[in-house]
Amino acid sequence: MKILLPVDGSADSLAAVRHALFQRTSGLESSFVLANVQVPPSLYEIVVAHDAEVLSDVRREAGEDLLTAAEQLLEAAGASWEAEVVGGDPGHLLVDLVENYGCDAVVMGCGAGRPGAVAAALLAHSPVPVTLVRELADDN
Repeated sequence: MKILLPVDGSADSLAAVRHALFQRTSGLESSFVLANVQVPPSLYEIVVAHDAEVLSDVRREAGEDLLTAAEQLLEAAGASWEAEVVGGDPGHLLVDLVENYGCDAVVMGCGAGRPGAVAAALLAHSPVPVTLVRELADDN
């Protein structure tokens, strides 16, 4: 089973990675696709930077940095994964990544309360099951 793990660096997105790894240790044979979606540059950034390639490099590096903690969790567990940083509308691009990588499921962070816009978009448009995970507060 191939599972898409959208990661934005939040505690909830890392909880989703840990949840997917728990499922793997419970017997679910799986590999993973880590994804980070960077929003398009603002008009201000475009005007100040004057160079689309510089903006692209900065966004790619930021996305790669946000994936680091998730990659460390997967590496420590001996899991197999691929990673991609893309730029644009997260709701649409994550659905595209599900299809492009042939994913069988999505496991992602939910956030406190109800799902955010990206999770809602995936729930509405994903061709595969979506599991939302919240980090549980430590009672200690």
